[in-house]
Amino acid sequence: MEALTALLAESRGFFAVLAGFFGLLVGSFLNVVIHRLPRMMEREWRADCAALAGGDTTAVPEETYNLVTPRSACPSCRAPITAAQNVPVVSWLLLGGKCARCGTGISIRYPIVELVTAALSVLVALRFGYGFAALAALGITYTLIALTGIDLDEQLLPDSLTLPLLWAGLLASVLVGHGAAGLPTDPRSAILGAAFGYLSLWTVFQLFRLATGKEGMGFGDFKLFAAFGAWLGWQMLVPIILFSAAAGAVIGIALILARRHGRDAPMPFGPYLAVAGWLVMMYPGELVLSWWPIAR
Repeated sequence: MEALTALLAESRGFFAVLAGFFGLLVGSFLNVVIHRLPRMMEREWRADCAALAGGDTTAVPEETYNLVTPRSACPSCRAPITAAQNVPVVSWLLLGGKCARCGTGISIRYPIVELVTAALSVLVALRFGYGFAALAALGITYTLIALTGIDLDEQLLPDSLTLPLLWAGLLASVLVGHGAAGLPTDPRSAILGAAFGYLSLWTVFQLFRLATGKEGMGFGDFKLFAAFGAWLGWQMLVPIILFSAAAGAVIGIALILARRHGRDAPMPFGPYLAVAGWLVMMYPGELVLSWWPIAR
């Protein structure tokens, strides 16, 4: 074990290869999280509503449904997916993107999520090297991928992902202290970052609702922004919100011009926030420090 740890610390390339392989496996699990977590929440909401309405919630017990149970199956023919059919990327290619039994198409998003997770894992390993900063960055990356997928599908950022990310950043700042790579930040910057991150978007939300009578974003966006503040410090909040707003505006206008998105149709902000926060976490020197001296 000591020899492996020494090798990981000395060879950033070996660590990157290992992180990429591990990222493929995590990406396969993230596909499950993206698909199942919103449905788990919906079941919980239905049960809560039934309880509040005074109904009998035990009359028709539902089968266990979580991130592990039941076993993954084809949504069309319900054929169980075997271990050989669940190898990241490879199985999708060998099956031609179709169910082995009924031939129903399997979304290309599954191998894309696996490949993106692997690629980002390699970049994190090369950027930070072996150590706590890399492990923290990998955890943040995986959480952001899951949040992005869920928000694109459901326009929802679950508390079960955003709040642990927020609290982990605050605890890491206290227990680990300010890392050499800037991850985590120091406790003072983390606490202020979490508070300012949440309150800033909450204030914008309230002002927009007063002015238009509409809700411009969800509370999950506040919590995700607060999580970035907890990990990266209050100094990084302005660059993150500027980059995410610019990306959202450009992509939103492009979609409207291409007539793939109506002007009044809601558009999730979480993916833009996630991408901007990840880039600032990874490349603060290249993207931030040259024009935002307060972050130094």
